[in-house]
Amino acid sequence: MDRANGLLWTGHKDGRIRSWRMDLETAATAPAPPPPGSGGEGSVGGSAHGGPNSAPVFREALTWQAYGRTPVLSMAITSYGEIWSGSEAGVIKAWPYDAIAKSLSLSPEERHMAALLVERAYIDLRNHCTVGNVCSLPASDVKYMLADHSRAKVWTLTSMTFALWDARTRELLKVFGMDGQVESARLDAPVMPEQPMEEVEVKVKPSKKDKSGGSLNFFQKSRNALMGAADAVRRVATKGTFVEDNRRTGAVAQADDGAIWSGCTNGCIIQWDGNGNRMQEFQHHTSSVQCIKALGDRVWVGYASGTVQVMDVDGNLLAGWTGHSCPVIRMAIGGSYIYTLAHHGGIRGWPLTSPGPLDDVLRTELANKELSYTRMEKINIMVGSWNVAQGKATAESLKAWLGSVASDVGLVVVGLQEVEMGAGFLAISAAKETVGLEGSANGQWWIDNIGKALDEGTSFHRVGSRQLAALLIAAWARKSLKPYVGDVEAAAVPCGLGRAIGNKGGVGLRIRVYDRKMCFVSNHFAAHLEAVARRNADFDHIYRTMAFNKPHGSTSSATSVQLHKTVNVNGNPVDEVRPDLADADMVVFLGDFNYRLYGITYDEARDMVSQRSFDWLREKDQLRAEMKAGKVFQGMREGLIKFPPTYKFQKHAPGLGGYDSGEKKRIPAWCDRVLYRDSRAVSVAECSLECPVVAAITSYVAVMEVTESDHKPVRCTFSVDIARVDELTRRQEYGEIIESNEEVRSMLKESCFVPDSTVSTEEIILENQENIVFQITNNCETSKAAFEILCEGQSTKKDDGTKPEIIPRASFGFPLWLEVLPANGLIKPGETVDITIHHEDFYTQEEFVDGIPQNWWCEDTRDKEAVIVVNITGSTSTETKTHTINVRHRCPATSAPPPINPPVTLTPPSNNMPSEAPSKRSSKKKEASRQQQQDYAQFASTEVHDLYRMRCP
Repeated sequence: MDRANGLLWTGHKDGRIRSWRMDLETAATAPAPPPPGSGGEGSVGGSAHGGPNSAPVFREALTWQAYGRTPVLSMAITSYGEIWSGSEAGVIKAWPYDAIAKSLSLSPEERHMAALLVERAYIDLRNHCTVGNVCSLPASDVKYMLADHSRAKVWTLTSMTFALWDARTRELLKVFGMDGQVESARLDAPVMPEQPMEEVEVKVKPSKKDKSGGSLNFFQKSRNALMGAADAVRRVATKGTFVEDNRRTGAVAQADDGAIWSGCTNGCIIQWDGNGNRMQEFQHHTSSVQCIKALGDRVWVGYASGTVQVMDVDGNLLAGWTGHSCPVIRMAIGGSYIYTLAHHGGIRGWPLTSPGPLDDVLRTELANKELSYTRMEKINIMVGSWNVAQGKATAESLKAWLGSVASDVGLVVVGLQEVEMGAGFLAISAAKETVGLEGSANGQWWIDNIGKALDEGTSFHRVGSRQLAALLIAAWARKSLKPYVGDVEAAAVPCGLGRAIGNKGGVGLRIRVYDRKMCFVSNHFAAHLEAVARRNADFDHIYRTMAFNKPHGSTSSATSVQLHKTVNVNGNPVDEVRPDLADADMVVFLGDFNYRLYGITYDEARDMVSQRSFDWLREKDQLRAEMKAGKVFQGMREGLIKFPPTYKFQKHAPGLGGYDSGEKKRIPAWCDRVLYRDSRAVSVAECSLECPVVAAITSYVAVMEVTESDHKPVRCTFSVDIARVDELTRRQEYGEIIESNEEVRSMLKESCFVPDSTVSTEEIILENQENIVFQITNNCETSKAAFEILCEGQSTKKDDGTKPEIIPRASFGFPLWLEVLPANGLIKPGETVDITIHHEDFYTQEEFVDGIPQNWWCEDTRDKEAVIVVNITGSTSTETKTHTINVRHRCPATSAPPPINPPVTLTPPSNNMPSEAPSKRSSKKKEASRQQQQDYAQFASTEVHDLYRMRCP
């Protein structure tokens, strides 16, 4: 954000950089945008016709193509007003402010020329630091940039490395890794040697010697193929990925004391000094760090788990709380609040004093008004499960299973098992999962045809799906419910063959309905009567490791769950985080759980089924016995089973006479089930904001007339009560509390406290590259003061003696001839900090075209003036006290001007130029103390409208 010129700069995935004017106007008063392709200014937001309630309009000021075919991944505005941008393969470009300012000054009719002017004015910093085809920078995506205004440096970051630059000279200072070790130079754009790939042989070709082996040899080779796939998946999961993926940089920020903070995907937070030296490492949470923000002596961290933490500048954890139910992806500070943006788009504000007495008062007052903003909703949810045994169903069967009752429900979730099997398919699916690919033609066929049965497109819309080899889950929401359903995320956990193959396991969807999280998991557990312990272990593994909270844009994969446990810097495992399924308001497990009937013969079971003696059969149910013993599905419940066992049938055999009568005569069993839990801790709890989801089963049946599989499909319908918060009403109540509660108003006013401070001068004159030191003193004895030094603008003395215009650089950057160190920091109570101002000879400037220097010329040597502003803030508000310092530089006279535009091969002129005789004014300055401590000035308080004066609409 360029506050000096009222511009917002954005980088886009099409490779363009755009600027937007922030002097907002409504659509009613904004001029109509130009037609496409005209090259004029465009706009976003607002409405076409305007009106009294029209939304503000951001008007596009300047745009250009920064990169040809790659996205803009990161941007920063340096201490000298330059815009730097990063893209893929380590490409970094710097855009000089002079070219940008010239382009912005052109008229709309000249906008196309302006874009071309900037496009070709960039400096390719990667080439800038490449000597003899050797470059220290890695050829990796530049995902983050940070302008260190305290020391006039720039940090550029990939996932695993850091690069530190001088913002003024654009010199690469060092490249180092996350361990702080400096990396050696490497060949630029190296040709990587071809690496042998991990392959899985999935073809089964019997040799001549194997002809007599028959089916036994085939199945043995199939098993070998699957074991090979499982081993390959494990190798991919553990070869570097386990450690490195959990140590990637996910966020970076600078604190007011000048320290740099970076956060990792394993929850670690690293503190660096301004020279890139690794100082300390902290770990207060195990979830991935998504964002960091600092103000005063506090640092806030947002995590993928939705947790928000606050630390002091020494890394000590002060507090933490659950800010959102999904990843916190951005934070911003305004007034007396820090605002958090969640992955699903929700924004919340927290007092900068949190946690503290203000939170307690606000929480109590809001709780007293809970009834005014609580809203009750009711929806019907239908869940269906079917082991399809690699077959396909007719439209009539799908209608009987789902379509016949779909008219009364708002949400439909369907889980399938054994969509497709076979050694080759399972091995290929496992390999595809390792690179983020999923799905199959058979899986898509089922999704499309179930959609047709539900009248998709007219009555329902599909909200999400996930396939893991043989497992599939998909969900549809009624169109009238669409505005209240969102934030759909998927996950998968394999349980077959070394926890790597998807013939067994679970696939899940997490769906937000009326702002409540509901998780649905389609499962297939271990088979065979005696494998009870394995089935229990499958459930436990799926429940503990199913992880939905992936970063935006990532793909859930079968191997990703193997990385759920994080490691610390020494490689040792840290405490596991709470499972995602445990945090949901409602969880539904459906699928072929494979629990059988025990202590009963085939004939006895058939007799009991024919007599419909289901009460007696339920006493022989393995799942019921294991749940009663607390070994599986802890805290979950199931509807009363009043339908015949759903397994095993002969395909296409109607009625109860279709149970397996072959050689094995498998005992009928209720393999296909639906279990759930809601928010209730006790069964008698009523729906409220403390118990937001209460579900009741209204129907639990098996569709016995469907015969395309050896399993019967089951269907369970829930009536669900949901308590939600009306956010608009709650904000209005919150605003009334802030406006009317005197205790709250007093606390907010106290939070806007700015420490009393003084500076030692109001005017500085620079001559002969000398250093001038002035001082900032924190007169407060109890609180730290944060200072920030900016340049409101600079001017150059005109030949006719008229007063020059003060022109700011981007984001109040300093002119290249002026160096101020440090430009921001923290001052302890009662202490003083020295600020050094230095005139830097910068007689030569280079002109770049397409990243290549074309010529250089002498910089203007006339007298210059800059207006320096010192901003002082506290730690609990952005309210600021300011002081202004006029800095003047008087150039010494020269005997002859240096040559203009000499050939590129010439050496720049020497900076050792003859000095002019000192003026009377400069002589008087030299007689005075160079630290200029005689001109102490008291800050004047400036009025800042804070949130305690805010009125909510």
